[in-house]
Amino acid sequence: MAQYSHRESPYEVVVQRDVIVIARDGVRLATDLYFPARDGAALPGRWPALLHRTPYDKVQVERNLGYADYFARRGYVGIIQDCRGTFASEGEVAFLEPEAEDGADTMAWIEEQPWSDGKVGTWGASWSGWTQTALAAMGPANLASMIPAVSGSLAHESSVRQGGALELRFLAWAFWHSGTNTQKELKADPRVDAALNLGAPNLHDWLQRMPIRQGQTQLAQVPAYERWALKILTESDFSDYWRHPSVAPALHWDRFPDVPVLLIGGWYDSYTRGTFDNFIGLSTRQKSPVRVLMGPWVHGYATLESDVAGDVEFGRDAALDSVRDVHEEWFDWTLRDARLDLTGRAPLRLFVMGGGGGHRTNNGRLFHGGRWRDEWEWPLARTEFRSYYFHAGAELRAEPPEAEDASTTYAFNPTNPVPSIGGNVSSLRALGPLPAGVGDSRWADRQSRYEEIMAAGGFDQVESERVWGCRPPYLPVGSRRDVLVFETPPLAADLEVTGPIEVYLWVSSTAVDTDFTAKLIDVYPPSSWYPRGYALNISDSIQRLRYRNGRTTAEFLPPGEVDEIRIVLYPTSNLFAAGHRIRVDVSSSNFPRFDVNPNTGEPIGTERRTAVADNTIYHCRPRPSRIVLPVISATEPLHQGVS
Repeated sequence: MAQYSHRESPYEVVVQRDVIVIARDGVRLATDLYFPARDGAALPGRWPALLHRTPYDKVQVERNLGYADYFARRGYVGIIQDCRGTFASEGEVAFLEPEAEDGADTMAWIEEQPWSDGKVGTWGASWSGWTQTALAAMGPANLASMIPAVSGSLAHESSVRQGGALELRFLAWAFWHSGTNTQKELKADPRVDAALNLGAPNLHDWLQRMPIRQGQTQLAQVPAYERWALKILTESDFSDYWRHPSVAPALHWDRFPDVPVLLIGGWYDSYTRGTFDNFIGLSTRQKSPVRVLMGPWVHGYATLESDVAGDVEFGRDAALDSVRDVHEEWFDWTLRDARLDLTGRAPLRLFVMGGGGGHRTNNGRLFHGGRWRDEWEWPLARTEFRSYYFHAGAELRAEPPEAEDASTTYAFNPTNPVPSIGGNVSSLRALGPLPAGVGDSRWADRQSRYEEIMAAGGFDQVESERVWGCRPPYLPVGSRRDVLVFETPPLAADLEVTGPIEVYLWVSSTAVDTDFTAKLIDVYPPSSWYPRGYALNISDSIQRLRYRNGRTTAEFLPPGEVDEIRIVLYPTSNLFAAGHRIRVDVSSSNFPRFDVNPNTGEPIGTERRTAVADNTIYHCRPRPSRIVLPVISATEPLHQGVS
């Protein structure tokens, strides 16, 4: 095959639309094929194929991204398929579950095609990242390379449920996706589309009346969506449902073909933890290279070419010049004869956030800055896991507490949860009304209808009219009675934190069950740009008390009894600059990022009562609550070699 640079396009393209792939149960999956061509005709011969499976309408995805056309012009067969239950494909949406078998059946179909050279690469972000790991868990022999971007590893541990709590973004997904899904079977009765799109309450409304109940929302008009929405809401134990390869690839790594894998993620993405879990799990099992590209990004593809995450900017170097070029470079290396040899590169390319000085940019955002760095392992070999302890007086110090009896108690009222201000979230949005004069969702672009309920990324931890659930006078969130703030004195020197983060809390509660949350914050000192300083969220997480000893079965803590819990925050890489403070906020809610614990011990997702809980955090010598930070020395990594 002719050699050419990755920016040239030696071929034309012809497209075959709605080619049918029949799944093992007879469901017909609509698939568009993009072929290298000349003079308006597909070229003969065998080609490597690049597969993308999407629930977001293959036609619109290609219109927005153009990847299949781009790849076909460079000598690949581009394949885009509507996932089961969506748009032109048959069947029902069942929250990722069918993706393993449907993906494997599609791979088997590709293997039988006369144009296939036997090598298939997969690509895609988010749900389309899950589709890749799902099919990989079925062990297809023709899988030759993967790029799962911003995707998960174990849904029940992080990204769908976290510490026992539900990330409400997936309930939001059920509402807005069902409204925009134009599949004929789903909306054979035109009244269904009207019920979902013409004046129906959106998620803004339903968040006021959680939990949702069977038959009471517009999801009752689309039973397939309602079934899985209620399933993920109520099935909080780590049951067999959560062990399926489509939602738990981490349990099936041993079945993955040994192929090159490029994992792309962002420090403010909803899958940051899963990205690194996949790196560790796959790189320790296989000989083929496993790489990570981790920037300061929020969830998505377009975001990878941006230097903005929420209210924060990182500098032009933070943005990729072209995500498509990254894909092409990877696939040329792994599916062709090392057209551009990447052997010898470090397996991790990480962006270390921070050090930018904190001025206000022309766009009105905090300039946090940062720089790229290559690393050879995760966690970094030179990591010092350093404990910072909570002390009375809201102090966070490297020295353990000496007091024999010290604690802080606050009242947690589930009807007045702490508002979520930024963080690792995606798709937590409502679906706005149809444009004026449009009466059918087929003729409305869904992107134009999105109403973000919670913005992802970094923000000053101050309530505002932009933040869901906030009310005047819009004060710092740390001033709430149910938020405990612990922070260091101003740092005498820069301190880099890169790696996994854990918070250990000694706790008790007057309730039979409750939640505890932790948030790591980089506190800027006052400046001319920010006279009151700026409290930048870095990472956060939650732990439901009934799952403190494991996620398989609930185990209540008797009221008043003390126990230690562990909260696993998402990993990060941030330079806390000299003069800044390291701060940890502790509370019992983070809404609407996570569902709110009613404190009653009722089955999750079915409760009808709430109770105020007096929750206590201990910070004394016998019970030293603390955060463990991965502190990195200034020493650059040594080259250790990589395949």
